[in-house]
Amino acid sequence: MVPAEGTNVLFDVWLVSRATHAALDAALAGTGLNADEFAIYSVLTSADTLTPSELARWMSAPATTVSSHVKRFERRGHVQRERNPHDGRSYVLRLTAAGRRTHRSAVDAFVPVLHHVVEELGPREPAVRRALTALRETIDTPNADEPPAFR
Repeated sequence: MVPAEGTNVLFDVWLVSRATHAALDAALAGTGLNADEFAIYSVLTSADTLTPSELARWMSAPATTVSSHVKRFERRGHVQRERNPHDGRSYVLRLTAAGRRTHRSAVDAFVPVLHHVVEELGPREPAVRRALTALRETIDTPNADEPPAFR
């Protein structure tokens, strides 16, 4: 184990991210979705439709990453593209009925992991979520003094 004094806030977040992915990938094994896919299906379920650009912003991912996910989901029959009613030059993404069924079955595997984490955090859970939100906002906020990778 790496001693706490040998890390920093960004490295610690990376470690938590890796541990989260590993726990969710294990829990979701057999559902047809991995941790990243489950997260994307979850946001598509809650938003009804999203443009690829909105999904990329939500994921903090380049358009090429979103495009590869969309193509994979389309091949599965889990996502369909529809003309964007607000901008005819673009399209929106919508989970199909099959995609929603797959997501619902994955939720059953996800919920026990979530409950375990919430129970273990106990009364600290709201503060942890606020700190994570603050960190995300800090990372997302452009600053002229930051290197281009952070803008």
